[in-house]
Amino acid sequence: MPTSGLHLRCTDRAGLLHRLTGEIAALGANLATVETGATHDGVANIYFEVDSAGVDAVAERLRSLPEVLECSEPRPFGRIFGARLIVIGGGAQVAAVASGAVQEADRHNIRGERISVDTIPLVGEAEIAEAVRAVTRLPRARALVLAGSLMGGEIADAVREVRGQGIPVISLNQVGSVVDACDLVVTDPLQAGVIAVMAIANTARFDLDRIRGRRL
Repeated sequence: MPTSGLHLRCTDRAGLLHRLTGEIAALGANLATVETGATHDGVANIYFEVDSAGVDAVAERLRSLPEVLECSEPRPFGRIFGARLIVIGGGAQVAAVASGAVQEADRHNIRGERISVDTIPLVGEAEIAEAVRAVTRLPRARALVLAGSLMGGEIADAVREVRGQGIPVISLNQVGSVVDACDLVVTDPLQAGVIAVMAIANTARFDLDRIRGRRL
């Protein structure tokens, strides 16, 4: 079943999302993604991705609703921004990992791949652990790199939870127990970014399972 995007601009009111999703379900379309954008002057932006061969019929049904001001059918995010690599940690280390990841992603994206790199520099065990756990809620997140000098405790627990939900985690070689919880430990931050992208790229001949547990 093909995945299609639907972007709606609607009059913002209570129960709007319930009404829209109900109409989509009534047509037998599977709702894969729901994201809400900015609301301005009482107009809400809502984005759906639906699995349905009859997306045009879904769009027409939504356009007929009085709350819907506009309904367009953009390409789904997976075909625009693609798989997401998330990099979390200290500012200098995050920048170095991101540099390697962006350069490697560029090689694959030139050949038709779609890989994006998202970063956030953070300090504090609780703050980083919270961000790590949130990765499982990010659409299209495919891998996580922890770029820091000292991570452990609650962060290591969060890493195990994320890995348990199918997202591989790569860590820089650092002090703390997080290196024992990750799939792979890499000393060089540029190399960590490159390897992380290769692990999620469809155009790369690389299997993380073959080196899982190693320290490079």
